[in-house]
Amino acid sequence: MSVLVTGGAGYIGSHMTYGLVDRGEKVVVLDNLTTGNRGLVSEEALLVEGEVADQALVKRLVAEHAVDAVIHFAGSIVVPDSVAEPLAYYGNNTVASRALMEACVEAGVKAFIFSSTATVYAEDARQPLSETEPTIPISPYAKSKLMTEWMLADASRAYDFRHMVLRYFNVAGADPAGRTGQSSPRATHLIKRAAQVVLGRVPHLDIFGTDYPTHDGTGVRDYIHVSDLVAAHLLALDALRAGHASSTFNCGYGRGASVRDVITTVEQVIGRELPVKESPRRAGDPPTLIADPTRIKETLGWTPRHDDLAEIVRSALEWERRFNA
Repeated sequence: MSVLVTGGAGYIGSHMTYGLVDRGEKVVVLDNLTTGNRGLVSEEALLVEGEVADQALVKRLVAEHAVDAVIHFAGSIVVPDSVAEPLAYYGNNTVASRALMEACVEAGVKAFIFSSTATVYAEDARQPLSETEPTIPISPYAKSKLMTEWMLADASRAYDFRHMVLRYFNVAGADPAGRTGQSSPRATHLIKRAAQVVLGRVPHLDIFGTDYPTHDGTGVRDYIHVSDLVAAHLLALDALRAGHASSTFNCGYGRGASVRDVITTVEQVIGRELPVKESPRRAGDPPTLIADPTRIKETLGWTPRHDDLAEIVRSALEWERRFNA
């Protein structure tokens, strides 16, 4: 049997591919390489360049490689861009995911893991966020993800097709073995941008919003190491293969750090100050996102191994140095 990883040439998808290969899984990566990087894909995986909405291609890959599970990362992820170009996000995220789902159902795939987001929760939901908090997303990006969650729930009720939805909090860091990391030069993630500033790739680090209702006025996020996120996916895959019912899980540590907290940690790691610039809030950014990870820990036995902000920062910096070299 094989696992089909969509968007497997991207940041999280490439880490997932290595995680699967490391434990002996056969992996097929489907990526259109618009933002993905073929150099990040494990040599042990088969990389196929194509669209997830190409149903004939998906069905052929499922048949030829005996795919029994799909892990779906492919999609657009920049929140401010989704506000400016909402129809593009609904097309690339929701419509394409619907086509992928249909192809999987028709091809007999019974296990599907979906990369969702903590931004589906209501802005005034109680923190830390449990999976039962109301979902009232404020950006087209988050809405496109929640729509896909709804389609998965309906499909699982109608067909022999079970799924896991993993709602990510702020994913950061890089593979401890140095094999992959964030490679996009236009990355908007805070720790990636900080690493670029450290190496002189960009002149300063923007702080988007200093008037949030948080302890220091900057946005607070729950930063999770990408390797711990991969471990959560592997547990979800094993559970689905063992017959577990469709479920939704938060993926975060249960602790928040503000933008200024992250900057302080970076400065402690590098031993000097970072040049920063205060800028207005970005459209679609909620003030606080902190996970309640109780469900995934109790249900799947997830135990984080890299729950340390300084470790996350160091791994991101090490990757950035290697990537620039």
